[in-house]
Amino acid sequence: MPRETLVGTRIRERRNLAGLRQAELARRSGISASYLNLIEHNRRRIGGKVLQDIARALDVEPAVLADGAEASLIASLRDAVGDRAGGVPELQRVEELANRFPAWSRVLNESFQRITSLEKRLAAASDRLTHDPYLAAAFHDVLSSVTSIRSAASILSDTAELEPAWRDRFHRNLNEDSARLAESSQSLVNYFDNTEDAGIGITTPEDEVEAFLQAHNFQIPAFEAETSSEEMIQVEAGKMRSAAARFMLESFLKQYWWDVQALSADRLIKAVAEFGIDPLQLAQHLLVDVTLVMRRLASLDENQIPTPVGLVICDASGALSYRKPVAGFAIPRFGAGCPVWPLYRTLSAPLQLFQTQMTYSGDQRGVYQSYAIAVPVTPSAYNQPPLLRAYMLIRPVALSKSDAKPRQQPENEQHTRVGVSCRLCGEVSCAARREPSILAEGL
Repeated sequence: MPRETLVGTRIRERRNLAGLRQAELARRSGISASYLNLIEHNRRRIGGKVLQDIARALDVEPAVLADGAEASLIASLRDAVGDRAGGVPELQRVEELANRFPAWSRVLNESFQRITSLEKRLAAASDRLTHDPYLAAAFHDVLSSVTSIRSAASILSDTAELEPAWRDRFHRNLNEDSARLAESSQSLVNYFDNTEDAGIGITTPEDEVEAFLQAHNFQIPAFEAETSSEEMIQVEAGKMRSAAARFMLESFLKQYWWDVQALSADRLIKAVAEFGIDPLQLAQHLLVDVTLVMRRLASLDENQIPTPVGLVICDASGALSYRKPVAGFAIPRFGAGCPVWPLYRTLSAPLQLFQTQMTYSGDQRGVYQSYAIAVPVTPSAYNQPPLLRAYMLIRPVALSKSDAKPRQQPENEQHTRVGVSCRLCGEVSCAARREPSILAEGL
């Protein structure tokens, strides 16, 4: 049925939902009941003032009666019918279904979206299982243990007369296989929960380097000594198992060593005692780059500064290349972070320092002060924009001790709510959301 001929049907459906008799709606709209009857049976075209009067009487927008169901709902229903039914006649009646039964249409649409989402999650999990060697090995251990337990239990159950020695042997096998199953299952749980044990779930070079940094609490005391040398970089990097991890750690340690030569820990700690943890003031006082201050603050012993700090670094693609978490502010292990983070805002405004107070989704008490900036990492060239690297220093405001010199709150300081990532954020109304949250109701 053509779209314009459904206006009367929509009016009749809305009138029935409102519990109005035809005569009552006609009276409220200033038209005769017979004329309304012709309209509702799609025998008269209407528009202009009459349509507006009827819409006002039904307490709906005129567009709802004229255009019917939302375009997005109809499009989604078309996708559902096209995927499942595969028939052109059914596709032609989608709009009629959406307009005559809007509530049922929304239920069907939500069910279709949920099924599609679950299918994508299943495909992603299947892909990860296929390509993640740790997960494949762990699941293999679990299945092997289950099979062994099932076989031993079957023999004990089906064999009426079993020699005591053999029975004891099967009991021992059950005990050992059960222990192995529990260990394998716990290993999987730890892997997915991303526990603090850096040795769990090390499957990529990034994991290997991160495990090294966590084991050293993100600081290399040997590099801080006056007797340190650049040769120590090769020694530490050589401890990595993979060539990719050695390359990554070597790059990090080179930057760390150069930073130590440019700004010693003792000098920075003295400045922090005077100015507090404010990268801009510290950089201006010490006559160094603000990103150097951020990296050095993240490498200090937390007992030597007023409050612990975290640091996140990303490249121009948004991929996180360095993660030092701070208590209460989680940083995703895989994928991109929260698009509302000031870290990503800096990529569109290089060399501009952003100071933002953030509250964390799911934690109403936690307040975090962030300082973020993006800087070029390649020299200037004709017709070639520089590559950027973005930094975001984070410190918990609620947990901080009193700074030696209290900071005045800037008038233009931003306050925003952030999360870990879209998948793990409960802010349903966030305009930056790019995918549904697994924490949201209904998923």
